[in-house]
Amino acid sequence: MQDGARLSVLRKGRRAERWELECEAEATARRRFVDEALTWVGTPFRDCADVKGPQGAVDCAMLLVRCAVDTGLVPAFDPRPYSPRWHVHRGEEKFIDFLVKLGAREIKTPRLGDVLVWQFGRCYGHGAILVNREEVVHSYGAAKMCIVSRLDEPTLNSVAIRGKDYPRPVRYFDVWAARKAA
Repeated sequence: MQDGARLSVLRKGRRAERWELECEAEATARRRFVDEALTWVGTPFRDCADVKGPQGAVDCAMLLVRCAVDTGLVPAFDPRPYSPRWHVHRGEEKFIDFLVKLGAREIKTPRLGDVLVWQFGRCYGHGAILVNREEVVHSYGAAKMCIVSRLDEPTLNSVAIRGKDYPRPVRYFDVWAARKAA
């Protein structure tokens, strides 16, 4: 195993971001995971779907699954069937449990290619992939497609209850940990 690797991410109109990672294999895996997520942008939204492109459809959970499986971060699996509205009516953290079963570990600060999970409803039920320090790729029902969103957008970082905005809870998971554990 090499001692550290540096990964640069170029963004239009901004300086390159530099990410310090454990090794070259991690840098490559994270870059592939992010690149795969970006290929899904523009795919229509539909619950429990996982077909890429304008004639396909995907939801946030299957976007994470397809990106992780298709880049070799985790072995092939299919979590369906699942209730796409579980997080609204139930309290059991199925999304979080799903990530932990895959070997992802919760972290305090996200890095390139980590998974972010927000509480929408009673429990955590919306996931995205961090593609740079300010943006994520996620399949979002209200947008009707897979999109790139800024982390400071109100939809992701706050929830309005009785006319008052509250911070929306978010948790971070390192999927690279699943590959290291394998």
